[in-house]
Amino acid sequence: MLSQKQKRNIVQILPFGVIWLLFGMIFLLVEFAATKDYDYRPKGVIEIDWQVFIFATIAVTFVGILIGVIELLFLNRLFSKSSFLKKIIGKLVIYSIFLFLIIVIMFPLAASIELNTTILDNLVWKKFSDYLQSVTFLSTGFQMFVSLGFSLFYAEISENIGHGILVNFITGKYHKPKQEQRIFMFLDMKSSTTIAEQLGDATYFKLLKEYYRILSDAVIDSSGEIYQYVGDEMVVSWKLNNGIKNNNCVRCFFKMKQDLFDNQETFQEEFNVFPKFKAGFHVGTVTTGEIGTLKKEIIFTGDVLNAAARIQALCNSLNVDILISEDLIEKLNLNVEFLVSPLGTHELKGKLQTMKLYSVALQ
Repeated sequence: MLSQKQKRNIVQILPFGVIWLLFGMIFLLVEFAATKDYDYRPKGVIEIDWQVFIFATIAVTFVGILIGVIELLFLNRLFSKSSFLKKIIGKLVIYSIFLFLIIVIMFPLAASIELNTTILDNLVWKKFSDYLQSVTFLSTGFQMFVSLGFSLFYAEISENIGHGILVNFITGKYHKPKQEQRIFMFLDMKSSTTIAEQLGDATYFKLLKEYYRILSDAVIDSSGEIYQYVGDEMVVSWKLNNGIKNNNCVRCFFKMKQDLFDNQETFQEEFNVFPKFKAGFHVGTVTTGEIGTLKKEIIFTGDVLNAAARIQALCNSLNVDILISEDLIEKLNLNVEFLVSPLGTHELKGKLQTMKLYSVALQ
């Protein structure tokens, strides 16, 4: 059974295949329409029949998916600390070499299908040689460059605003505001002001990047979504069913703690500090929709966000790292593997109604 991270990777990789397939079909149709009435064909051109068409469709989709795999699993990590310009130039060089190798592999295969012979036939390689010296080779290079450009554009946009948010913008899911039940976790770094003063702005920013990078895996594994970063605070959201399934929202908190602990030595060596955090959880109805003119965002509005922030603010006074509202506790099934401790009824700052709060620990 696939993990949440594997499912997420697949969902992010598939659009690369779709992009390459769409542009491949567009260029193929344009080229066919432009040359169908001419008897002359440039040297090296492969005549299109159904066998070649099917092969080309599969091949171009496969290339797109392969680029998605390389981009997501390898190049993103390789260039994670590079500037935007270095990242683009480095990727273009790597992909140019990669795409030329693809041509070297795919063209002889397609030529052997057209000529109904083996790939070792001299006619296949004579056709390939003619192709490399033809304008068609330049045309293919341009087609690949356009497909690659759109793929990298998709990758950068997806990385910067989040894949889920990008899909919602494209599909217009929240163009009209919708009401939905969601769980929120407001997570705040402990003693962040002291740490920032100790490290200085530049080093503290590096710590935040590493801190958020480590915490992100737990969000993916628990089917959550990072709603926003506010300085040293992270707001995570779950659709109700995703959050209560297998107690995902609470599991996320404890996996974050474990992932940070596993990297304690790295933090101590690089920053001479080890960040810790506290979190408040609440569930309720929010209105979700697109907002903004100069810069569009998908935002949540509702009392549940204010309440979750106020719950998190009580962690220090109650001397706990995690606080959960009664509303959410009632929807979860924590008794099997978690120890739930009632902490009484408390007033939330700026709220008229009191709320019963609970802390949770691993059994």
